[in-house]
Amino acid sequence: MLPNVESFYDPSTGTVSHIVYECEGSPSAIIDPVLDYDIVSCRISTKSLERMIRFIERCRLSVEWVLDTHVHADHLSGAAELKRRIGGRTGIGQGLLDVQRIFGVTSEAGDYVGYDHLFEPDEAFRIGNLHARAIATPGHTLSDSAYLVGDALFAGDSLFMPELGSARCDFPGGDAQALYESIGRLLGLPDSTRLFVCHDYPQAGQPARVFTTIGEQRRHNIHLRDGVTESEFVALRTTRDQSLRAPALMSIVLPVNLRGGGLAE
Repeated sequence: MLPNVESFYDPSTGTVSHIVYECEGSPSAIIDPVLDYDIVSCRISTKSLERMIRFIERCRLSVEWVLDTHVHADHLSGAAELKRRIGGRTGIGQGLLDVQRIFGVTSEAGDYVGYDHLFEPDEAFRIGNLHARAIATPGHTLSDSAYLVGDALFAGDSLFMPELGSARCDFPGGDAQALYESIGRLLGLPDSTRLFVCHDYPQAGQPARVFTTIGEQRRHNIHLRDGVTESEFVALRTTRDQSLRAPALMSIVLPVNLRGGGLAE
């Protein structure tokens, strides 16, 4: 069964969010929703979420899952707010616990989750009649997980469009060797698999691109096309990461996203 995917681009953070569903009136999952934050006014708004909610209402979809592919460092997760507004269970990979330990995020009981469900590596689940699988993809962060729904792969930050390459690995817990292995698992999927990205950064005046295919990635990805060795990738990624600045919103969004996107009342 081939799922339908509707994608939403947020130009202020370069983030792509997705809704995956079978047909009108069916259950759905929302992946990597954005809660808007204006760094100048320090105000939070829900304009990106409202676009998704309007689509859900127009197509008469129910929401079974609200999923994050990882703990985001460049935008506020809209997972908790969407759950509050339209329901669904929130989920992320179980590597979240490792990231929370790194940053010392704990509850009074000594642990902290913040999501309704933590996916184990290769855990199968369903979105209505759609079969889905969570694929652990550590490397960018320890929490990264891709979601394969039918022929649609939601890769998070592990892979960008072929001309942009791959995600940085210099955050705490990041590891270029681990990312090489994670991407290798994704590139082992059939060439026809649709790959939906979490970010795109188009040139001025150009539209954002939201999906490619595994075959395109294997032929054209500037960091990890066929034939690139692990040592070559690690060297390239390490050099590249040394030149990158921290995301502009990182210090603001991390404390929230480490707790599942929940804001204090």
